[in-house]
Amino acid sequence: MSASLPEPDEQERLYSGRLVEVIRHVIEANSGAIDFSRFMAAALYTPGLGYYTGGRQKFGPGGDFITAPELGDVFARLLARPCADILEVIGNGNLLEAGAGSGRLAATLLTELERLGRLPEHYYILDVSSELRARQAELLKRVVPSLAGRVEWLSELPKRFRGVVLANELLDALPVERFCIQNKEVRQQQVALKKNQLIWAERPADEVIRARIAPLSLPDGYCSEIGLAAEAWTRSIADVLEQGVALFIDYGFPRAEFYHPQRTTGTLMCHYRQRAHGDPLILAGLQDITAHVDFTAIAAAGTGTGLDLLGYTSQAAFLIGCGLEDIMADPAMPDATRLRLANEINRLTSPAEMGELFKVMVLGRGIENPLRGTGRQDRRGRL
Repeated sequence: MSASLPEPDEQERLYSGRLVEVIRHVIEANSGAIDFSRFMAAALYTPGLGYYTGGRQKFGPGGDFITAPELGDVFARLLARPCADILEVIGNGNLLEAGAGSGRLAATLLTELERLGRLPEHYYILDVSSELRARQAELLKRVVPSLAGRVEWLSELPKRFRGVVLANELLDALPVERFCIQNKEVRQQQVALKKNQLIWAERPADEVIRARIAPLSLPDGYCSEIGLAAEAWTRSIADVLEQGVALFIDYGFPRAEFYHPQRTTGTLMCHYRQRAHGDPLILAGLQDITAHVDFTAIAAAGTGTGLDLLGYTSQAAFLIGCGLEDIMADPAMPDATRLRLANEINRLTSPAEMGELFKVMVLGRGIENPLRGTGRQDRRGRL
């Protein structure tokens, strides 16, 4: 393990070892190697042992990474405004948050939507982790007890939905395929075992991978990812959305930037105790594994199944378009509060922080007017 990473304690080693044993059986049952996407799914989502399905703290300063809702309330307060607009347009709509993390975003959104007079009939949380569901329920009952009754947890998408589907930093956590170009051939990366250690393996790529890569003319030695699971998830949203929007917020690029000639090792990244590194084969179950989002692919998946591409812009432009200046407008605001909010806003909007790397994409059906926040820097033409 890299010397720059903290050493896991004995309990964590045992926990990780149990997951590796599960993965070992899967590898042995599949002729000694599995595609990277299958390994990533096991590392993140194996019931009771995966990173997102186990009991370790993941979010905030005491976890492995910090998401926008964990910085404070600004992000959710601004996000509530376009959500309220959509709920007003369609009438009697619902809000569905996919992958709700700690539950902080849900708590602040409900509070702000109540203030705006636009509470959804139901606030659905789609989450596969029973441990995270319990943490979310505890936080909601503690922070917004009068609104917690509107929250309902789902294990799968409803058959029909009207309202707002919200996915903040979800797509990056869905399993990806890894590939490399070797001697002008596309090789699909796999995971195998050697002396009980997870190692890289490879095979000739599937036709769907080769077809996607062929138009890109990537050079030998180039390695990257394809997010087929994120595309499939987007299509599943299109299948159930009768009227409303799907609002995706995540780090990523349009395809031309995603497969930039200088991005030769791809975008795969791991997070462990606030440290980022590039080795997904260590710390199984203890670290997050992510890949940036190819927003061109997400747009194509949505529009190809009947959704309209209503907006695509940076997080900074989106938040400014949602009325960011209002947050600091109170002249009676105490200096300490003003400083705290200024620091939070900087993290959310600075190009050196989350402002440029994070993008906002809006797909919808039956919505005519542009969504608040997406018109300031319309980047749909870059996709």
